[in-house]
Amino acid sequence: MPIQHPLNATITLPGSKSITNRALILAAMAPGSSTIEGALTSDDTHQMIGALRQLGFTLEADAARGQIEIIGAGGTIPAAGANLSIGGAGTAMRFLAAFATLGHGRFRLDGNHRMRQRPMGELLDALTQLGVRAFTEYGNRCPPVVIERGREPFAGGSASIDASVSSQFVSALLMPAPLWRNGLELHISGDTARPFIEMTLRLMDQRGVSSVINGNMIVVPGGQRYRAGRFAVEPDASAASYFAAAAALVGGTITVRGLDRHSVQGDIGFMRVLEQMGAQVRFAPGGIEISGTGSLSGVDVAMNAMPDMVPTLAAIAPFATSPTRIRAVSFIRHHESDRIRALAIELTRIGARVKEFDDGLLIEPAAGLRPALIETYEDHRIAMAFAIAGLKLPGIKIKNPGCVVKTYPGFFADLARLS
Repeated sequence: MPIQHPLNATITLPGSKSITNRALILAAMAPGSSTIEGALTSDDTHQMIGALRQLGFTLEADAARGQIEIIGAGGTIPAAGANLSIGGAGTAMRFLAAFATLGHGRFRLDGNHRMRQRPMGELLDALTQLGVRAFTEYGNRCPPVVIERGREPFAGGSASIDASVSSQFVSALLMPAPLWRNGLELHISGDTARPFIEMTLRLMDQRGVSSVINGNMIVVPGGQRYRAGRFAVEPDASAASYFAAAAALVGGTITVRGLDRHSVQGDIGFMRVLEQMGAQVRFAPGGIEISGTGSLSGVDVAMNAMPDMVPTLAAIAPFATSPTRIRAVSFIRHHESDRIRALAIELTRIGARVKEFDDGLLIEPAAGLRPALIETYEDHRIAMAFAIAGLKLPGIKIKNPGCVVKTYPGFFADLARLS
């Protein structure tokens, strides 16, 4: 529902999905008990928790407190093989495939219909280079995936990977690498979302393991150990983007608690994009303040460092006074939906002028934007982004709004508080 007055609200966000699922894997690799605080409760994290339980780990999750207790196995996997179904959780699929190098037996990973269309080939190629028997069940480089391991400890070694499809392939390999006997020397090619790789390395460093970055090569020495203990999960910077965009689009000020300029999340960079569009952003003690006038300028920006922010930017771009060009994100065609195609279709549905490119979109200002029922393609970010557009444009309705449970179950309740 459109809002006719300047915003004035303070938002407390759920924990980061990206950090929560990384913290779960890192804690499982540490010896003994760890506590994850501020953890996200969502479908993606439920899938990761369920998979770790199937792998023999003991976890206790308290959703009300945002806390997960996990007993790590110090670099082994208790279960001798497993048949894992992880729904649509891409991080779980990628991270668990490489995590399986620490176990023995046959590990099969499958997902929902969309997950069976998402690429895994580059990650499996790298694992094969390292000596793992890793393949897709149907030979199509998409799940179901099978990892087969003998009883000998995994050695690791040197591999090359094309990360242009997903930075998650790199993060998946990095996290278990300190526990491999010879560690990992990983040569990376292709444009990728580097901030997510840097996030992984920073979280690993916080848990006591070292690594070295040398240009396009990352070296993780082997024979290290993760440290058990307390993990603090930051509020989700991806979720913050919707409310920051709302302030820029409608006008007024929104404060997002708990995030600062030193966040490990690359998506915090979206605040700079909003500044280019005319918003004011202030990193205050205890949070970020975003203020807008309701008037936006278009931008020309490569979004490969924060690809999850593309739907948010695309949804507010038709309201700007000049064109917006989104570049360098061809790989988001392989996310929960083909996001470039989906955004082009839905923006056209509301009357926006859109040109679709292989790597992005050109969105021009358009008079006479119209109400529409937005198809979400079961993609949580499409749903949340167009809900923000609905704060400005009367008559926007979201089909299948429940898809937001993937990462932000309380989104629509928090959005309703703005009015």
